Amino acid sequence: MARNEEKAQSMLNRFITMKEEEKKKPKERRPYLASECRDLAEADKWRQQIMREIGRKVAEIQNEGLGEHRLRDLNDEINKLIREKAHWEKRIVELGGPNYTRHSAKMTDLDGNIVDVPNPGGRGPGYRYFGAAKKLPGVRELFEKPPELRKRRTRYDIYKRIDASYYGYRDDEDGILEKLEGPAEEKMRAAAMADWMEMEEIKKEARRAVKSGEVAEVGLTSKILFEEEEDVVEEERKEEREKEEKEKEFVAHVPLPDEKEIERMVLEKKKQELLSKYTSENLLEEQTEAKSMLNIQR
Repeated sequence: MARNEEKAQSMLNRFITMKEEEKKKPKERRPYLASECRDLAEADKWRQQIMREIGRKVAEIQNEGLGEHRLRDLNDEINKLIREKAHWEKRIVELGGPNYTRHSAKMTDLDGNIVDVPNPGGRGPGYRYFGAAKKLPGVRELFEKPPELRKRRTRYDIYKRIDASYYGYRDDEDGILEKLEGPAEEKMRAAAMADWMEMEEIKKEARRAVKSGEVAEVGLTSKILFEEEEDVVEEERKEEREKEEKEKEFVAHVPLPDEKEIERMVLEKKKQELLSKYTSENLLEEQTEAKSMLNIQR
């Protein structure tokens, strides 16, 4: 019996395969420009074709043993197909189809975190890295975040945080101080009113005693201090305090004489003055006597 390979090479079988290929339509090529497509179904078909090609290449780029050059070439081809897919998606929207760009996939780093796609040109979907291409030298650094430097706060930043609560203007809003200050204020007010009432009674008793000519009790009069007397007493106390402060501040750097020493020094000074006066008078008398003896005329 003939083998299968020999059967396929027979004249009849080759004729049948040739007729089947003639019946098939010629293989269509994807248009170079998406703007040349006028049919929405055709545009969607070409987009699906690009998606399949991207899937095959992404599965191939997962192999780390392909080498650096092959990985870079595959990554470039995938990015080229992604840009072409974006053109077809834009054309589908122009033809009235759905907007596929809303649900496009995000790029992730080695840890699976979503990162921004590098796009220095600002156009298109940007350049992405897939599979083992993320571990290539020079690419890994793109996914590593630089350490955050702790910026020193300036004076402007410090003052920007200061508000009314910093100065205590909002302390009364929480109601805590009001609860604490209320009883204390009532107690202080009651004590002040009691002192005022006591002083008023003392003044009334003093006026009544002055009008009637009677002598007021010592316990009551000792508490009465009129405004003038209070001012005088206050001034005297102030002077005493100033004297005490001056005495405290004064520091003697040399030994000071006491009262007896001062009296002795004054007496010695007076004695010297008297002696100088007496000697001057004696000198004048001696000069006149000498002149008279010598008959010297002035």
